[in-house]
Amino acid sequence: MLSRSAKTKIKSILPRSIFEALSAVRRYLYAEKILEHSEKKTEHLEKIPAQPEKIPEYDEKIPDLIYYVNYVSGKRGIEIGGPSGLFKHYLPLYEKIESLDGVNYSNDTLWEGKIEEGLTFNFYQNRTGRQFICEGTNLSSISDDCYDFVLSSNCLEHIANPLKALNEWKRILKDDGLLILVLPNKKSNFDHRRPTTSFEHIIEDYSKDISEYDLTHLEEILSLHDLSMDPPAGDIENFKKRSLNNYNNRGLHHHVYDLNVMTQMVEFLGFKCVLKNETYRNYFLLASKAPKPTQRNR
Repeated sequence: MLSRSAKTKIKSILPRSIFEALSAVRRYLYAEKILEHSEKKTEHLEKIPAQPEKIPEYDEKIPDLIYYVNYVSGKRGIEIGGPSGLFKHYLPLYEKIESLDGVNYSNDTLWEGKIEEGLTFNFYQNRTGRQFICEGTNLSSISDDCYDFVLSSNCLEHIANPLKALNEWKRILKDDGLLILVLPNKKSNFDHRRPTTSFEHIIEDYSKDISEYDLTHLEEILSLHDLSMDPPAGDIENFKKRSLNNYNNRGLHHHVYDLNVMTQMVEFLGFKCVLKNETYRNYFLLASKAPKPTQRNR
């Protein structure tokens, strides 16, 4: 903020019209800042029904946050599609865990850029784990029952066969191991016009063993994707071109989720839901892997 004396000095130097124009710009930018950080919808935003309300990325509070943190504190895990700023700042798990490995589908992605397999997964400050380069639906290079928890934030929607992926993530969990799954709430992003995917469709994809080449939802996406909320996608022609090459870039959201569908998926695979939460931006689900039945219980 300028002091009164500084404003007076500037006003004496500049022509009156220029000074008034600069003052108007300053007032406008200040008003924009207030709008952006307000927790309430303003009258201005309500007049734009095609655009969801804007909320700063980390302004929301996650109910039960401490429980998510405590469940993984001091344990050894793996993240599918990370590292994620969400687990560093918004749901701060990285600083509490013992160790973390990571999985990405390629050594060159839209989100991480170029990465290398090996001890290169830098998830928090100077802490690193092993980076695996493999599909989220095929973790064959990872042994059964070897991790205490699996993390995934805003990744599963980019996978064409989510049940196949979740089943693999379950396989590498120890008995009573934990899955923390975070998926985007369509109200806050470019999917807000799309319908939520039915659980029946997801089962159908699983039964058909749909691969990552699948473009079943492309017509719906091209029709309903809100490009005004996805600047990197460019115009409709660029977006279509990128989408047709989705196997290589993985930018598409194949499915649109809510907490109900997320719950149905994990319970279908034998997980037990422990916690579920919703914020404006994301859905959060924590589930545990049921122990294998013993010989006596079979």
